[in-house]
Amino acid sequence: MNDTGSIVLFTILAFSLALVLIMKKDSIPPQLRRMLALVAIVLVSCSFFLIAFSLLYAGD
Repeated sequence: MNDTGSIVLFTILAFSLALVLIMKKDSIPPQLRRMLALVAIVLVSCSFFLIAFSLLYAGD
């Protein structure tokens, strides 16, 4: 796995989306907020998996 730049960018964007949703939760409509929160949870979970996977195979 040689795409560390892509993994870092994906992780930054996933956490940025989650942070924006937390900071602007009062101005987002409830239906849209629920959908965006689920998307953010999936993206952050994927970024944790990618970080763990890249650390696991860092020695190869």
